[in-house]
This record gives sequence, structure tokens and C-alpha cells, in this order.
Amino acid sequence: MSVEKIEEKTVMEVFSDYVCPWCYLASAVVEKIEQSHDIEIRWCPFPLHPDTPQEGLLLSSFLGPNLDAVHERLYGIMDELGLPHHSDRTMTYNSRLAQELGMWADTQPGGKALHKRLFSTYFVENQNLAKKEVLLQAVEKAGLDPVEAGKVIDERSFSDQVDEAWKRARQFQVSGVPSFISGSYATTGYHPYEELAKFIEYVEMQKARGA
Repeated sequence: MSVEKIEEKTVMEVFSDYVCPWCYLASAVVEKIEQSHDIEIRWCPFPLHPDTPQEGLLLSSFLGPNLDAVHERLYGIMDELGLPHHSDRTMTYNSRLAQELGMWADTQPGGKALHKRLFSTYFVENQNLAKKEVLLQAVEKAGLDPVEAGKVIDERSFSDQVDEAWKRARQFQVSGVPSFISGSYATTGYHPYEELAKFIEYVEMQKARGA
């Protein structure tokens, strides 16, 4: 009796940060990729600006006089992708607690919805992701348990997991986000759907060849 070999689903890890605009753009592309390709997406936290204080920092402190031009470009792409956005976003915030909640959400049924909700909390609602009450509202809107999430925040029970994810990012030599890693292949930066699809198809072709 022959035993049919079951092919393992291709996995793509997406290293990102909820306050990274290019990651927000990538989230729409990744969602489309999930619909068109039989792959597993794993969101992995990356420390874009880990030293940002709880009260946040002005975006102009990073981009200076280029802020308006950068926003014009980003918002144009967001509009093309159908992504909503706040038109008066001037601050960036510390996303460490949000990342810990994101990793907790991955252990919960339906938890993937929180990743999308946390992006929206910052880019659409223009809220501070370092505030517990803001995070718990996002959890509730994502259909998850805010009481359990509150314990995760208070006890920092997923802090070690985020530390490990940041360590893995360094091991993979990830220096910018979004970064996409599948097997031994990687690509960094925002890619339109067609480009990211080609990356996935190349990975799957190499996998089929046993490379």
C-alpha cells in the first residue's frame, strides 16, 4: 500500500512593525497574497524605533522637512490599495506592547484579526499604541478577550517571545521592514502584489525542485 506524501504548506514570515507605513501597505498586499496562494503567513515583530517614549515622538524628528512629501507618496499608494488612513498623522508611538499582544493573539482562535486592527488603530484612528486602554479597545474590536489581553499587558507574559523574535530578526540580518522570509529566501521593502507574488512563486518552484 503506497502512502501519499503530503506537501507542507509554504510559510512566509513577515517582519514588521505596526507603526511602519510601508508595513501597513504590505499588509494589504499580503492579504491579497493569502487569497491567491496556498501559503501560511506568520507576522513577526521587528523593533523599528524601540526607544520611542510612551508619549511618542513627532514624525518630523525623523523626516524633517520631507514629512509632507513622504506622506503624499504614502497616502497615494494607500488610496490605490484601498487602505483607509488618517490625513493628519504627526506622531509615532512605542509599539512594544502592541507587538506583545500581537504574539499573544497568534495563540488565540481568530487572533490574526488583531494584526489588521492594530495597524488601523495607528494609521486610521491615529491613536497611541503604547496606551493600555487603546490596545484593549483594539483587542475587543478584533473579537478577542480584553480581560485576557489585559493580563498579558500587565504581566508582560509575551515579552520573552518578542525578545526572541527580535533576536531572530537580527539572525536573519533584517535591517528594515517589511521583510519577507520564506525558507532560505528573503526580500525586503514594500512590493506591489505582482512582485511579491513572483517571490512566492519562485520560492515554491525552488521547493518543488528540492532546492
